[in-house]
Amino acid sequence: MTIPIHYSAEVAHARADGRPIVALESTIITHGMPFPQNVETARIVEDDVRKAGAVPATIAVIDGLLHVGLEPEQLDSLGQAQNVAKLSRADMAACIATGGTGATTVAATMIAAHLADIHIFATGGIGGVHRGAELSFDISADLQELAQTPVTVVGAGAKAILDLPKTFEVLETLGVPVIAYGQDVLPAFWSATSDIAAPLRMDTAEDIARAQTTRTAMGLKGGQLVANPIPQADQITAETLAPIIAQALAEADEQSVSAKAVTPFLLGRIFELTEGRSLTANIALVRNNARLAAQIAIEMVKLG
Repeated sequence: MTIPIHYSAEVAHARADGRPIVALESTIITHGMPFPQNVETARIVEDDVRKAGAVPATIAVIDGLLHVGLEPEQLDSLGQAQNVAKLSRADMAACIATGGTGATTVAATMIAAHLADIHIFATGGIGGVHRGAELSFDISADLQELAQTPVTVVGAGAKAILDLPKTFEVLETLGVPVIAYGQDVLPAFWSATSDIAAPLRMDTAEDIARAQTTRTAMGLKGGQLVANPIPQADQITAETLAPIIAQALAEADEQSVSAKAVTPFLLGRIFELTEGRSLTANIALVRNNARLAAQIAIEMVKLG
């Protein structure tokens, strides 16, 4: 049995011509912001990829069919859809099998990209080890996915609401290369820097592309995380965010928010507490990641 994949016309043409393609997730559309801002943002990010010389492939499951690349009307429809599932490794196959509709998280987008022979994926930031995970065992499937699926993920590090030191410790244990782009410390999502030293640093898209192709040639499983800092002009400093994140975490605990509801709740409260600045920064970092991912995709095509 093979899983049918529906490619948008743009992505199908790019595949036929051997052009560079960048995968994009769809949870930013369905779970990240309201309509029409969600669709407008998705289109802006797609255009950033195009302007940088690659082809965007926004991924989603619609009525049980895996779509790699969305036509404009599909993007509009998904942006207004209700009760869309948030898909990860555990429930992606079930959604397809039962004819459901779901938006892809980092893990699910990586799986779909690999099925479609796409080697690079741009996101905002990965999931990871939640604070208090030593009691809740709340650890994102994104980390295991990076350890086993050969897709390079470009993000602004891990989401700042997480336990960042533990997240990067787990990635080290799983053998996932974590590469800071252009600096010696890891970014912290909305903040360009953190106090965590970068395990690896690379300054060019060519080096990043070559690192992934070398891993594949060596028979090493998994992908790599490229931690791309948000531009300084768009960041919210860690010092500003620390008390805001602490308040949001305390409220989540008081309201017994758990499982997949945790991240949307925290991001929503941080949006409110920063009076919208967190969303503005989020859009800026996603666009920045899309542009870098396009450069890496171009270099991957050159390497063959």
